[in-house]
Amino acid sequence: MMGIGVMVVAGLIAKRRGYPVAERTTWAQIMKTAWDAVPSLFLIVIIMGGIISGLFTATEASAIAIVYTLFLAVIVYRQVKLRDLPKIILDSAVTTSVVLLLIGCSMGMSWAMANADIPYMISDAILGVSENPLVILLIINITLLIVGIFMDMTPAVLIFTPIFWPIAQEMGMDPVHFGIMMVFNLCIGILTPPVGSALFIGCSVGKVSIDKVIVQLIPFFVVLFITLMLVTYIPQLSLFLPNLLLG
Repeated sequence: MMGIGVMVVAGLIAKRRGYPVAERTTWAQIMKTAWDAVPSLFLIVIIMGGIISGLFTATEASAIAIVYTLFLAVIVYRQVKLRDLPKIILDSAVTTSVVLLLIGCSMGMSWAMANADIPYMISDAILGVSENPLVILLIINITLLIVGIFMDMTPAVLIFTPIFWPIAQEMGMDPVHFGIMMVFNLCIGILTPPVGSALFIGCSVGKVSIDKVIVQLIPFFVVLFITLMLVTYIPQLSLFLPNLLLG
């Protein structure tokens, strides 16, 4: 839903601004591209399969993904030469250092918030505003969106899940639905300054300043918020696939 919403906005903007259109792709080109993408798509199988089966943790999966991707780039697709590796590693170190700095700052902020009992104050404030589940869910969403602006996803999940989950349980909310809603909120947060790690990485790769990008992102934020509301208030959107798999 996030992907479809963003694609619709991007398509409308491209059409309004008259961006050039590529030639229509033939079925032969589609099949060839799909076949060429199989080794790359297999990365998803390796990561998810390894994590679900318990072969490695999510952190270890990131290292395995790098090794597999390097294998594809050098051996399979031959798009990277061995002599290019030092520069690639250096560029990766610079980009990673930016992300680690942001995460370090957000961890400091999360410690300060936890030390000041701010999460518990937020919980008490939410329960004191209304007993209507619809209103409570809206307040939780707004709170998580604000938290995501100033805090990285990992500390935010660790701090606020124990605060909001009991509230969600009292409303009879499914844990899968709650988890998806919470991650959805915080994913929007990593796209917003001042601690938007994904935003900083995108600007770094595209070599463009954040002030030029952020204004252009407003329509995308609007559609993401609308999608978030649909996910929040229509549980079947989140539970359809899990229920289908569980039979």
